[in-house]
Parts: sequence; structure tokens; C-alpha cells
Amino acid sequence: RRHELVIAWEPVSEEFQNGEGFGYIVAFRPNGTRGWKEKMVTSSEASKFIYRDESVPPLTPFEVKVGVYNNKGDGPFSQIVVICSAEGEPSAAPIDVKATSMSVSEILVAWKHIKESLGRPQGFEVGYWKDMEQEDAAETVKTRGNESSLILTGLEGNTLYHFTVRAYNGAGYGPPSTEVSATTKKSPPSQAPSNLRWEQQDSQLSLGWEPVRPLANESEVMGYKVFYRQEGHSNSQVIETQKPQAVVPLPDAGVYIIEVRAYSEGGDGTASTQIRVPSYSGGKITSAQSTLHTLSPSSSSVTLLLALMIPSTSW
Repeated sequence: RRHELVIAWEPVSEEFQNGEGFGYIVAFRPNGTRGWKEKMVTSSEASKFIYRDESVPPLTPFEVKVGVYNNKGDGPFSQIVVICSAEGEPSAAPIDVKATSMSVSEILVAWKHIKESLGRPQGFEVGYWKDMEQEDAAETVKTRGNESSLILTGLEGNTLYHFTVRAYNGAGYGPPSTEVSATTKKSPPSQAPSNLRWEQQDSQLSLGWEPVRPLANESEVMGYKVFYRQEGHSNSQVIETQKPQAVVPLPDAGVYIIEVRAYSEGGDGTASTQIRVPSYSGGKITSAQSTLHTLSPSSSSVTLLLALMIPSTSW
């Protein structure tokens, strides 16, 4: 910890203690100075001594040695080794902090850190809070290592957030950066594409739908995504288009499941009703023809019923 000098050693086994009252003498001094500061450790099983002093600068080299004693007198000292005092907390705040809205619920926070000789960071902490809230109520997310960016998720849409970044290590936290702000994007359109119409020619499907009109508090429509997959498969393929129409390839035999979503800077909108289209090896078919084909048995039954209700006098 800050202002600490930790000196550790391997204890002397009992066979070499040579008598009662065995203990250790811990001696240390700043590297390059004269005169040793000595501390007595009375436990024969001790293996560590921690010297705490507020005047000890962080990451300062010290010469240390450990001697032994018992009731008969002092024994030899170990060889001198050089160790460093504990580091201090980071002293520099991150710079060039930027916050960029990514979606309705995500904001990217990026920063740079000035390299410093003291207080090397183990990571960074990003604090964030909504506008009209106090900074004291900020939520925090930590990174580890030399990461210089973080994507915050789970945020509220169309909301202004404020951010600060500070470095940290085992000694504590450094000063916060300058505050920056960003607003999450508006929610994606809640209206789903409707009135899907299609025409199939061999292995291609021409698809169209009614354009989506977003509400005032929703993101503008940038285009549409057509998701299609074969029945029985979980992975969908996607076609993007800026117009309310698209051509979908149906290369393999089987039934295809298709749905359409509008997309915006706030993300993907609500999905349309799924349609199921069989892939034909040849010929031409439209969504209207498919509907008529489905209804034809019922239509015949109704026609037959009406014929039976005609009075016999009219024959």
C-alpha cells in the first residue's frame, strides 16, 4: 500500500537458531544513503516486516538486509538487496476523453493516458450519470490493463449522459478527467413493415411492403433488413435495402421463412409478420395467386351450397 515498504525473507530453521530468544533485525535505508534504520522482530517464525511511513515516496528504491539474534547476542546479516516502496495512486487524469453514441442503449467512451513514472495504472474506471442527476449518484464500470475505450450498455434511449474517467491501481484512484457528455439515440421505429407482397420467378422472390413511418420520439428510418432462412434452419441471411422492396434468392428446394424490419441509427425496429414461401423449380407465382389457391376448396363448397338452395320452380 501507499507509503509502505514490505520486506520479506525465508525464516531460519530451528536447528540454526542456536538458543532461546531468537528473532530478527530488519535494517533498511534509501538507496545511496548512509546510516541504517533498524527494527526488531521478536518472533522466530516471522517472515515479513512492513514499514509504514507517510514520508516514504512511492516506488523509491531501498537497500535492505535482515539479521538474526538470540539471548547470546547478534548473528550475521543477509546480503543486501534493493527493493522499492509501494507505488502511489495515479497522479495524472486521462486526457482526450470522448463519448460517442452508438445506439439507443450504447455509448462508446474513449480516452488517452499520460505515461508517468509514478503511480502506474492497473486499469481505468468510467463513471456515468444521467442529466439532472448528481455526480455523486454515478454508476461506475472498471477496465483492466491498458484498455483505452469502453462501450457502456443498458442505457436509456434518447437520454443525455455525463462521463468522467480516472485511473486506478492498488494504492487508490487518480484524479478524474474533464467531464464529457453524449446522448443516446432515439428508439428504433415501433411500427412493423406491413402488407408484404411478393412475386416469385424461378429461384428469385421479388418482395415489397408498405414503408414504415416513425413516431416523433423514434429514429428516422434509414432502410430495411430482410431476414430469410430455410425452414428447419436457425441461421438467417440478411439483405439490406433503402427502399421498401428487395429481391430475395431462393436457391434451394424447400420452404423459406421471411420477415422484414426497418432499421435506424437507434437499431432495428419491430419485425413484420413472417411469411412462408415455397421454392419452386420453375414457373411464376405471386402472393395473391397463393392466397387464391389456398381459398379455392372453400370457394367451390360455397358455390355448390348456393346451387342446392335454388327453388325447383325455377328449373
